[in-house]
Amino acid sequence: MLDFGYYNMDCMDGMKEFPDKYFDLAVVDPPYFSGPEKRGFYGRKVSPIGVQRSYRISEQWEVPRKEYFDELFRVSKEQIIWGCNYFNYNFPPGRIVWDKCNGKTDFSDCEIAVCSIYDSVRLFRYMWNGMMQGKSIEEGYIQQGNKKLNEKRIHPTQKPVALYRWIFEKYTERGMKILDTHVGSASSLIAAHDAGLQYVGFELDEYYYNISKKRLEEHTAQLRIENFMEV
Repeated sequence: MLDFGYYNMDCMDGMKEFPDKYFDLAVVDPPYFSGPEKRGFYGRKVSPIGVQRSYRISEQWEVPRKEYFDELFRVSKEQIIWGCNYFNYNFPPGRIVWDKCNGKTDFSDCEIAVCSIYDSVRLFRYMWNGMMQGKSIEEGYIQQGNKKLNEKRIHPTQKPVALYRWIFEKYTERGMKILDTHVGSASSLIAAHDAGLQYVGFELDEYYYNISKKRLEEHTAQLRIENFMEV
């Protein structure tokens, strides 16, 4: 069985390493289209303020089939699955709706996740559109005034760390075992680390694995420095 950590490998191979219901919660964001070339409005490679985008437009992503979801439900007790409205699978009724506070843009107003923990619907409001990012979890509908504090975007389908922090604060307890099968930008793993959770993450694309692993390592190193300075 694999140890806790972050792996550059196919999640289908990785999940086979674990027994039934090993993870307390799987929080996943699998691709529901074949790659960024299907979403041409992701923006320029160089932003107006000179920030180099790391997006690759040529890669192909594999949209998961029924076998993926069957395996995911096998290894985890509970699941939060983003993009559930795009997949033909018999999901439980609970939902999380992320209101992205986009206003009048070409982007989706919301994203939807199935949440097996409850049958009800929960709303998370957090602005997320390019340089327009939420101020905090509590004031996510207010734009961050200082853009230097914005979260760096390294992946075309990146979700904010704040979203995963909200999820883990609401649905987990310290020490729980978490699975993310499509890590992407490592936002989920950063939030899991900060929440004191044990995690296993998989990312098949070597390019995104390397840059997201660097992001995760830089974050954890900075926390260690900050904790040391406080002592």
